[in-house]
Amino acid sequence: MKINITKFSHCILAAVTALALILASAPFAPPAAAAGKFQIMTATSDLAAIAQEIGGDRVDAESIARGYQDPHFVDAKPSFLLKLRKADLLIVVGLELEIGWLPPLIQQSGNPRIQVAAPGYFDASRFAKILEIPSGQVTRAEGDVHPQGNPHYWLDPDNGLRIAKGIQNKLSEMRPADADYFAQRYASFEQRLQQAEANWIAQMKPYAGRKVVTYHRSWPNFAEHFHLDVVGYVEPRPGIPPSPQHTVELIQMMKRDGVKIILVEPYFDLKTPNSVARETGAKVVVMMPSVGGEKEITDYFKLFEYDIAKLKQAFDATR
Repeated sequence: MKINITKFSHCILAAVTALALILASAPFAPPAAAAGKFQIMTATSDLAAIAQEIGGDRVDAESIARGYQDPHFVDAKPSFLLKLRKADLLIVVGLELEIGWLPPLIQQSGNPRIQVAAPGYFDASRFAKILEIPSGQVTRAEGDVHPQGNPHYWLDPDNGLRIAKGIQNKLSEMRPADADYFAQRYASFEQRLQQAEANWIAQMKPYAGRKVVTYHRSWPNFAEHFHLDVVGYVEPRPGIPPSPQHTVELIQMMKRDGVKIILVEPYFDLKTPNSVARETGAKVVVMMPSVGGEKEITDYFKLFEYDIAKLKQAFDATR
């Protein structure tokens, strides 16, 4: 969902700008790595979770967006500037997911290490398998389509492993004295994730091919990995609220094709999904797209465990 910078609140932006002016006149902090733990800031909680897995006790990884927030819309806060100013590495989702809120923060932080194209700027999308890359020209009539592809790629554990490898290489490059440690951390993460993934695949195998509807286009990587068939969306187009006509058409399609599952992210209004579910006998499943969406989802593994448990329960209830 691509958004415009005008989504910023004027008062929040003014506060951020004021703090940026204060920071600009203050002495610039030396790299945190020289004094102790390597400081990592990430755009989303999933990237922070993966970075912490690889960095272990040699790094502090913190996310700007919270797991229960829509990562397309994050209010700029002055406190973000202070954290970004101290960062040695900034890890972003990329594919314009954060375009509406992160670029001004990066620029106004005054931290040369994390500016775009600087050594401390890391675009995780370069390491992931990207789906839904539009062909031809993209226009606003198609909604908030990402011209470089769907940015919700972390919801495929294979992409999580690819991102982890990229982070391992970046940390080893920036802090070579700890390269062996980061390699060991990655090897452990790889082994544990592959074991967990085999279990998740086995749990989802009985439901392979099941048709689902999702609210937003957050789940193509998840659906492809676990062999689900996304056949429709509550949004008529990405980022466009559901209209009465589209809702009627969606209900008709779900009745015709026997679709009984509607996946909804925690930050969307449940009014329309619940209405569609009543008309079709479907079940609304609030899925968590990020680490921290619920208190018990404390790491990347628990994210998939939570969502798969929710899906299994819904599939079994709607046979």
